[in-house]
Amino acid sequence: MLEDGRSFAGFSFGATGETTGEVCFNTGFCGYQEILTDPSYHRQIVTLTSPHIGNYGINLEDVESDGIQVAGMIIREETKLPSNWRSTTSIGDYLRSENIVGIQGLDTRALTRYIRDRGAMNGIISTVESDPMALNKKLKLIPAMIGQDLAQAVTCRAAYQWTETAVKQKQQFRVVALDFGIKRNILRLLAERGCEIEIVPAQTSAQDILARNSDGVLLSNGPGDPAAVDYAVQTVGRLLGKVPLFGICLGHQILAMAMGGKTYKLKFGHRGSNHPVKDLRTGRVEITSQNHGFTVARDSLPETVEITHLNLNDGTVEGIVARDIPAFSVQYHPEAGPGPHDSHYLFDRFIDSMQKFRNGK
Repeated sequence: MLEDGRSFAGFSFGATGETTGEVCFNTGFCGYQEILTDPSYHRQIVTLTSPHIGNYGINLEDVESDGIQVAGMIIREETKLPSNWRSTTSIGDYLRSENIVGIQGLDTRALTRYIRDRGAMNGIISTVESDPMALNKKLKLIPAMIGQDLAQAVTCRAAYQWTETAVKQKQQFRVVALDFGIKRNILRLLAERGCEIEIVPAQTSAQDILARNSDGVLLSNGPGDPAAVDYAVQTVGRLLGKVPLFGICLGHQILAMAMGGKTYKLKFGHRGSNHPVKDLRTGRVEITSQNHGFTVARDSLPETVEITHLNLNDGTVEGIVARDIPAFSVQYHPEAGPGPHDSHYLFDRFIDSMQKFRNGK
């Protein structure tokens, strides 16, 4: 049931029980395991538009965090007998193992059109309660996404070193990653490029970060309203010009606000792996992976900030760069977990930024 009273009937998928969250949709045809484990989906119920989910099962490698992060999942039909040499379990068993409630058997494309027309809204999935009045009463208790600082719920509790990627070359740069809900593939791609990475909690101060003598700071993706993460905006503001910065998704929004910009909530967000984005500097169009419900207000950015990328579907800001200091960011997910690899060059750009800063250029 959705908060406006509309109900969509189906049957149990995953664990038995009840869950609430903002209902959103993802248009990707694959990558459900990465979606399930992406911390940016914290407290969200994800609808997948592809009709068959679970074809290639679940494996031990393609996870983006320590476990499932979504509040619930809605699909058309589960594949109970997956076929892939890496598969260790089915998606249904995976959800049950982590007590995640889902629903299947409904028309997910009709639900997607409904959300697209009316906007993302809170919803509830229940396999134990069928009384609409009782469900509606519970729905009224769920806070709206606007104003929620969810980074605190998914950030690490203490700093740690990334050691899970086999480094193919000598480590040349030290990177501090501010963890607002970081995806592991970001860390993998940085490590493969010779970076020694230390991940620190979201509330780490600028003084603490600078004391670690890093060559650059990565501002990670994450869930919730960027305007509610005001402490991180202040921290990044104190880092500007003192160390190269690279922001991704929520990190992009935080960087934009630290430089004077503002953000607002999109009607239904961008979630999928086929969003076209134009690089205004080169004219090149990238097919990107996206997962965000908020965006940077284009007219709010000061003259010291250049817009580098635009979404070709709706014209929203997808990338920025500071004109006078080493700081840039993108709204989409260049680590491509899941999604196309068109944007991997941005990690090379970050490496180049750190090298130039080190050389005093």
